[in-house]
Amino acid sequence: MKTLVVAQQKGGVGKTSSVVHLAFDFLERGLRVAVIDLDTQANASFTLAQYKIEARASGFFGPVPTDGWRAAAAADGDGARLALIEADPELANAVFLPLDKAKQNLKANLKALAGQGFDVCLIDTAPGLGVALVAALYAADCVLSPIELEAYSIQGIKMMLTTIMNVRKENTGLQFLGMVPSKVDARNPRHVRHQVELQAAYPKLMAPASIGLRSSIADALASGVPVWKIRKTAARKATHEVRALAAYVFEKMEIAQ
Repeated sequence: MKTLVVAQQKGGVGKTSSVVHLAFDFLERGLRVAVIDLDTQANASFTLAQYKIEARASGFFGPVPTDGWRAAAAADGDGARLALIEADPELANAVFLPLDKAKQNLKANLKALAGQGFDVCLIDTAPGLGVALVAALYAADCVLSPIELEAYSIQGIKMMLTTIMNVRKENTGLQFLGMVPSKVDARNPRHVRHQVELQAAYPKLMAPASIGLRSSIADALASGVPVWKIRKTAARKATHEVRALAAYVFEKMEIAQ
């Protein structure tokens, strides 16, 4: 099982949208997909509610259940699966855990999850650089960082990149898949300028995909479906962008089926 963390210090930059659409795309590719919502805002849990199983995200920071992993039923058989491990209020207590303990428990629980036959695990994270996010980075194979083309988001990505570099001293296999410009308004000169500046400053750290500011994506998230299920002409462009991002991530993660 390959594990991808979607992370950015700044909120509202498209992390949950990226996780949800990667999950839907991977499901359609025939993969067995687990999504862990580590954000107490629980937006991914709302959109993917129909795929909820009897497991809570806070449990991933506790001991591995001795009675077997409760997600097992969701991964039975060889067919495609999507299983949501939903966010719960107890996630807020993760901030009080020693980082070493959080890392140890999360790794052990992800190993148990992998043992149930999942091909890929996608982890949505809260804004900021809390214990849960950092522990997830230590346990992950890959990390992706959506970024809004505004000053606060660009400022936040600098600290995010520093954190990733520090984590890679221990988790040497952690692969940074890049920054993904999100909610891009091509008619906004500021967005255009910031995208050019980011490309110049981080030419090797930019993913070859970007997501525009599309109301159809918000419609999809509210309806619990991928954007390609939204019957609006405007959804076609969003679908093309989201599918391009998913294809890039799928290729870079080298997910075995």
